[in-house]
Amino acid sequence: QVQLVESGGGLVQAGGSLRLSCTASGRTFSINAMGWYRQAPGRQREMVETISSDGSTDYADSVKGRFTISRDKGKNTVYLQMNALKGEDTAVYYCNHCGNWGQGTPVTVSS
Repeated sequence: QVQLVESGGGLVQAGGSLRLSCTASGRTFSINAMGWYRQAPGRQREMVETISSDGSTDYADSVKGRFTISRDKGKNTVYLQMNALKGEDTAVYYCNHCGNWGQGTPVTVSS
């Protein structure tokens, strides 16, 4: 069983920044990828950015150049630095590891 706890969401003005954190506990595997996903109201959950154990990343085109994922294996924590936020980034952001999901942290970007 893996527990994931996200934090760092909130209300921010367009153009602003937020840093999300997700800490995993329990049966975690450093060789497995961790990732951030988001779900906006009325839309399906979508991948934002993922990071594998070797540090390689994959990201959605919509966040290219604005969001950066990083990982601290020693702390079992993954971060998502979000810059130049836009209204369309408003969503609940979820962390995923080994098929497990956190409870989500809401991000609201006001124009």
